[in-house]
Amino acid sequence: MSARVLGESTTVEVDALGGSAILVVPVGSTEQHGPHLPLSTDSLVAVALVERLARVRHDVIAAPLIPIGASGEHDGFAGTLSVGTTVLTSYCVELVRSSRGWARGVVFVSGHGGNADAMQRVGAITAYEGDRVVTYLPSVPGGDAHAGRTETSIVLALGGHLVRHNEAVPGITTPLSELDAHLRAGGVRSVSRNGVLGDPTGASPDEGRMLLETLLDQLRRSVAGAFGEPT
Repeated sequence: MSARVLGESTTVEVDALGGSAILVVPVGSTEQHGPHLPLSTDSLVAVALVERLARVRHDVIAAPLIPIGASGEHDGFAGTLSVGTTVLTSYCVELVRSSRGWARGVVFVSGHGGNADAMQRVGAITAYEGDRVVTYLPSVPGGDAHAGRTETSIVLALGGHLVRHNEAVPGITTPLSELDAHLRAGGVRSVSRNGVLGDPTGASPDEGRMLLETLLDQLRRSVAGAFGEPT
């Protein structure tokens, strides 16, 4: 099954769905991912999951990517862009409001952990307004936090040419729970000079493909829990 993509559809085709469509929005970031991964890493992950979901659920329509999120914790690294939690929240809430006339609900798939506060606020506001909204943030049990083996494996699976293999070196490997206070106070730069929170050593495309399947299964179950299985 091919993915249904909003930007490639006509208004007549969307209207023909009769209000049954679930709009699924990839929310990424443009931020440093160490010396070896592209700034678009979180966006690549979000788009990949949305496209895969749209292939397996005929009632899903994939929205365009939101490419810049809340990435203030990565200030100090060249190339990082951020609109902050407040702006991202408002943007997503308005997107939900504008889709009410033709979609039965919205799913936000955020590839960036720093968008979590915005996603929580979006969920609360839209629930109060009576919308059906799911906010999904990928979670890999035991995975490292940022630009380590987990994300490097996924990017290798999506496009190995994007990984600068010779630059893939460890950063700080202290558990994120022990770094949280430092990260909130001084950002990633205060704990990791190269911006990596983990160790990309041993990453592989095979592991990346398995991780993508695991995350897709998580996402499918989240959507089914909110909207049921497609008929």
